[in-house]
Amino acid sequence: MADKFFNNVILGGGVAAGYAAREFAKHGVKPGTLAIISKEAVAPYERPALSKAYLFPEGTARLPGFHVCVGSGGERLLPEWYTEKGISLILSTEIVKADLASKTLTSATGEAFKYQTFLIATGSSVIRLSDFGVQSADAKNIFYLREIEDADLLFKAIKSKKNGKAVVVGGGYIGLELSAVLRVNNIDVTMVYPELWCMPRLFTAGIAAFYEAYYANKGVNIIKGTVAVGFGSNANGEVTDVKLKDGRVLEADIVVVGVGGRPLTTLFKGQVEEEKGGIKTDGFFKTSIPDVYAVGDVATFPLKLYNELRRVEHVDHARKSAEQAVKTIFAAETGSQIDEYNSPILLLSLFRSVVAILR
Repeated sequence: MADKFFNNVILGGGVAAGYAAREFAKHGVKPGTLAIISKEAVAPYERPALSKAYLFPEGTARLPGFHVCVGSGGERLLPEWYTEKGISLILSTEIVKADLASKTLTSATGEAFKYQTFLIATGSSVIRLSDFGVQSADAKNIFYLREIEDADLLFKAIKSKKNGKAVVVGGGYIGLELSAVLRVNNIDVTMVYPELWCMPRLFTAGIAAFYEAYYANKGVNIIKGTVAVGFGSNANGEVTDVKLKDGRVLEADIVVVGVGGRPLTTLFKGQVEEEKGGIKTDGFFKTSIPDVYAVGDVATFPLKLYNELRRVEHVDHARKSAEQAVKTIFAAETGSQIDEYNSPILLLSLFRSVVAILR
């Protein structure tokens, strides 16, 4: 099987990959020189839609409606757009080996892809309760949300468990949004998280109290200071209850887990410098390896707001870091200069989305 060569390869099929492709097109990338390789079966899309309108009772959000770059008010990049621009969209293709020294990626089927410049936009994988040894965490109707297939399964369960009970494990961004959308579907919702308040890494106690009161007013029950330690199930293997560390047992027809993510960096272990759980980059998203860039969830970069290296999981950062990396690639080709990344992370989107869902 002959190797395939592209001047530029983007690995990943999420928000960062799509916005990087648009930036390449803006800079006049030559047809046939850029490829996106993704294990997903669809062109890059705005992932935040999955925890919002995709799960509404009427299912208002469906592809092709939320392909990138509609999330930022831009043009919707349909699969035909990539064809028109001469960008190779290589879907349903899982890369199992990355050799940064030889600039070669190998797929699960043995295909080899060589490149000159490589953009890592692999995003994150969800942290699963089974990672912590939680009993019966593999029961049916326990859901995680990352890709469209996950959202389809959750949507189907919501429809089949009308007026049922749901337990949302986790008090972060995903937990808050999914609790809201479950209430819109007339599901009885209980949130469970170990912290003293929701989103403690970002919210003060006062801000969190506002959200928690807003949710309580909409019928969401909140249990803080404890964790799920096990699940009960029926003869069909479907979850029936959630066992908490404090001894309480909560009835549940559906369980949704949102306890964080891990950056997908395994392919590059030992080949590139890492920091704080991600791939270390500078303010242009260059890694320690020449011609290799990392953007979005996987990048640990200098966040000027806090004057320290940080890794940020936020859709706005995914978009803007991807654009910054591509600008850097073209600046190097032309000998021009650009400013270091100094984009504020927009957190107001949570407030807007929650109010829109629960209004």
